[in-house]
Amino acid sequence: MKNTYIRTKDILEEFQISRQTLYNWSKSGLLTEPKKDWRGWRMWTEQHVKEIGDIIIKKENEQLSLPISEQKLKINNRRYLGSKSKLLDFICKVVEENCNEVSSVADIFGGTGVVADRFNKQGKDIIVNDILYSNYLAYLTWFGSEEINATKVEKIIKEFNEYEPKEENYVSSNFGGTYFTEYNARKIGFIREEIESMTDELNSREKAILIISLIYAMDKVANTVGHYDAYRRKLDSLTELKLLLPEFNDELNSGNEIYKEDANELVRNIRADLFYIDTPYNSRQYGDAYHLLENIAEWKKPELVGVAKKMVDRSHIKSDYCTMKATSAFEDLVSNIKGNYILVSYNNMAQKGVGRSNAKISSQEIIEILETRGTVKIFEANFQAYTTGKTNIDDHKELLYLCTVNR
Repeated sequence: MKNTYIRTKDILEEFQISRQTLYNWSKSGLLTEPKKDWRGWRMWTEQHVKEIGDIIIKKENEQLSLPISEQKLKINNRRYLGSKSKLLDFICKVVEENCNEVSSVADIFGGTGVVADRFNKQGKDIIVNDILYSNYLAYLTWFGSEEINATKVEKIIKEFNEYEPKEENYVSSNFGGTYFTEYNARKIGFIREEIESMTDELNSREKAILIISLIYAMDKVANTVGHYDAYRRKLDSLTELKLLLPEFNDELNSGNEIYKEDANELVRNIRADLFYIDTPYNSRQYGDAYHLLENIAEWKKPELVGVAKKMVDRSHIKSDYCTMKATSAFEDLVSNIKGNYILVSYNNMAQKGVGRSNAKISSQEIIEILETRGTVKIFEANFQAYTTGKTNIDDHKELLYLCTVNR
């Protein structure tokens, strides 16, 4: 039978790791060295996919091996498609060297919030927005200014961790034995129901903190490769669910604004010195990739469909930027921004086309649309490398387009 080989590009996209990380694991012996074809390209197999998944689980378990009391939950402690965690230095370097008097930053497709978090820690006022409720709750947790009783929240988390689940519930009935072990699924369902029953005892931020603590704990034990479009065929994510208390920096949060709105509508009503834009450029809807976490966050216990158990109605978390409307949506967005600088992230892993991973907006279209507002400079990062200027983008690059808006 002919072997089916997997491209390096697909491995990187599936597991959200860098090429260098993949090669380092192979060189160190953690991962079996793949064969190469006549062109020198590595030929990955299903066995390699399993090995990579095992490595990721092992590393996450090592992180969770510290005593609970010594751990603090950080905003970047989750896996997320397109996360900019490894590019924060690059983004900040471009801003510091090319933008003047930036005291406020709007991150209007915030995702996990790591970019907003970096600017927040620099003392800037941030406006952060995302269409997903699960991400909005993370922003309330780390960027909110509502006063909380941390001692009370920590006590509740400790009680949740000590609970031994026995009864079936919505989560165990739908996600047990697939996305989570039966034990973890029962515990998730119980904890989420308990949080909901405490609504009158908690302020909105305290409730958000408990839900986020649960969601981040779920992500650590989920039987997935980092998103919820599907679960792994073999259930081997056996670590027990453990919730952590988030690490807070409330002294930085007084001037922050937090939204869960359509970004195109939001920009009509806000102003910031710098707008950072990181739209979903291909057809992979984030509402599909994180439907399970969104389900837990909203806790409406909707009807589910398909093997992946997605919510039947996900229309409220669909984005035009994942459709053929992307270019016109981007043009409308840029035309209505009120700020001095517009900084756009773009990953050219795939060029414009009709495939699921292909970009819905081309590099040239981004440039042309931004140029209607001002002067555009292009910066690129190739893993650790840093260069500037308009360059050939046929290779995999992370690009930043900086538009200095005409006054």
